[in-house]
Amino acid sequence: MRTIINISLPNSLAKEVKNEVKEGNFASTSEFFRHLLRLWNTEKMYRDLQISKKEFKKGNFKVLKSIKDLR
Repeated sequence: MRTIINISLPNSLAKEVKNEVKEGNFASTSEFFRHLLRLWNTEKMYRDLQISKKEFKKGNFKVLKSIKDLR
């Protein structure tokens, strides 16, 4: 299932998106924005991982003895 989301862009940004699609870098405008969202999600996961590493170094972790301890 898909949901349609409409956004408003300044003309200069809209031209950049259209140009990227026209040059063949993306199959469509939607694919351009899906790509941006995947990048955003990857960056978010990276930031979360960095925070987790810092917490681990501080000793803020739990030793798991079994899979049940994940709950």
